[in-house]
Amino acid sequence: MKLASLKTGGRDGSLIVVSRNLEFFVSAADISATLQIALDDWHQTAPRLNARYAELNEGSCDGIQELDVAALAAPLPRAFEFLDGSAYLPHVERVRRARGAEVPESFYVDPLMYQATSAGFLGPRDTVPVVSEEYGIDFESEIIVITDDVPMAVSAEDAESHIQLIGLINDVSLRNLIPAELAKGFGFLQSKPRSALSPVLVTPDELGEHWQDCKLSLPLHSTLNGAFFGEPEAGEDMQFNFAQLVAHAAKTRPLTAGTIVGSGTIANQDTAKGASCLAEIRMLEIIADGKPSTEFMKFGDTIRIEMFDSDGDSIFGAIEQKIVQYAG
Repeated sequence: MKLASLKTGGRDGSLIVVSRNLEFFVSAADISATLQIALDDWHQTAPRLNARYAELNEGSCDGIQELDVAALAAPLPRAFEFLDGSAYLPHVERVRRARGAEVPESFYVDPLMYQATSAGFLGPRDTVPVVSEEYGIDFESEIIVITDDVPMAVSAEDAESHIQLIGLINDVSLRNLIPAELAKGFGFLQSKPRSALSPVLVTPDELGEHWQDCKLSLPLHSTLNGAFFGEPEAGEDMQFNFAQLVAHAAKTRPLTAGTIVGSGTIANQDTAKGASCLAEIRMLEIIADGKPSTEFMKFGDTIRIEMFDSDGDSIFGAIEQKIVQYAG
């Protein structure tokens, strides 16, 4: 099934069920007011939401309306945790190579992950406000999963059953603020503002054969200012699958229902497929020419992130956002 949230209903939105073709929706308020409430009791709410989804696709339920993506909040407007990994080692290798550093052997057996901003996510058509272009504005096209309650020290084999929803994210980064923050040895803060989620989140069964071994095997398309930017294959070169990432996050603590776990920037060894962020293009330029020639995003630039099934239909809908100057 496919779930989304309208901007009405306060900070956490109003839960709706969206048709498979992303054209129609119906309210789920009588089942659960918000997606977080549904996740808190997922084993009870999921069957009812799935039945509503079947009725919607058959056109047999009342209250069906046309979907306006601009009216959508993030499907999960606030999450208890957003834990973002970096599971695509081609991206890590290029970033480190550009600054003359080797990839530690531990990176191949122990996932990279940090605790990201989760107090609020932008909707799929919301603008991205930034104070200054000098911050080095970048997008990152990624895949996320959302869990139910995950016990501490869960195994990767058992973690798979706790993945309930899948979606896309634009993990906004302010690249020029990152080096000084990481030099302090305490991680990201100011360099990671709010990110944006795809219009809908979907259950794994919606992905069919493309969801295997806890990986999503389809290209992730990024378009910058209307021009092709990249379509790396999300199922390739992923060093750690989502079950392993969830297990890593839960090693020393349980995860609360509604926890978001990210894949990190999608990247392939084959650079002909393009990239999923500007930083990687700049790194390739540094490796080839000794300096970058691609600029970071400017005010007025637009990024679009989308994934299509084998029939060419959008699965999650598109994240499409314009960078704007923060007005205060």
